Amino acid sequence: MKVLITGGAGYIGSLLVPALLREGFQVTALDNMMYRQTPLLEVCSHPKLGVVRGDVRDKALMKKLIASHDVLIPLACLTGTPACAKDPHAAAEIGRDAVIEMYKAKSSSQLMIYPCTNSGYGIGAEGVECDEDSPLQPISLYGRLKVEAETALLQGGEAVTYRLATVFGAAPRMRLDLLVNDFTYRAVNDRFVVLFEPHFKRNFLHIKDAVGVFIHTIKNYGKMKGRAFNVGLSDANISKLELCEIIQKFVPAFQFPISDVGEDPDKRNYIVSNKRIEQSGFKPGTSLSEGIRELIKAYQILKRTHYSNV
Repeated sequence: MKVLITGGAGYIGSLLVPALLREGFQVTALDNMMYRQTPLLEVCSHPKLGVVRGDVRDKALMKKLIASHDVLIPLACLTGTPACAKDPHAAAEIGRDAVIEMYKAKSSSQLMIYPCTNSGYGIGAEGVECDEDSPLQPISLYGRLKVEAETALLQGGEAVTYRLATVFGAAPRMRLDLLVNDFTYRAVNDRFVVLFEPHFKRNFLHIKDAVGVFIHTIKNYGKMKGRAFNVGLSDANISKLELCEIIQKFVPAFQFPISDVGEDPDKRNYIVSNKRIEQSGFKPGTSLSEGIRELIKAYQILKRTHYSNV
């Protein structure tokens, strides 16, 4: 099977492309290389890899690529609230419009797997797990665009979508602006972070499991098609304060005073049920603690500042 991944040199793509090659798939990675990193160099010798430097807004290019692949995975996106706020027009064109155009262009025989985000739940009811039937009420442009793209795909019934938890872990195309990655970096390098609204809760997912769920879905597409799936660690619905306390077990000098003055611009606060994806046969295999240990080692190698999306 031939797999097209847009944003193939991004954070998830940098691990998904090699994983699919190991599984025997022929892979084309499309990316505009906007972050000036080189995450796919070590797999360039693989005979089943194709790399295209291009943009998902190039309609002629996309028409040609879509027609020649069996599996479509649109990862290209201005990811996160700050990146979308910086260029909202491009955020909409790349993160919503190009995804919907890809869906409209594909045939019924082609598989399409779309990573949405569980940030679409916005602010959930206290103590109530959000499942795939819970109302979506995104509170950021990023969340709204992802939800609008997902809605269009689910209405068509010919795709699988994921509401991914906040991803963490080391990757060849690293990001330091994700919560676990950020807090662990601060623990290792600064020994200090000021917490605003520490009770706000999120769900988390290791990047290797974010990759694994794509492979699981390709192999089980028939029984998953037309549905959305929350994907996260069921034992990692935790607050920012609880996250810091876990990190402190590995970096005892880490301090995280709570401030009553100021606020976190990211207001998301929810807990999530991952039962549906687990019932399909997939369960994440890397714990939050294992990921933090991995990140601590990675931060002996990485020293800021270009490893983020803003």
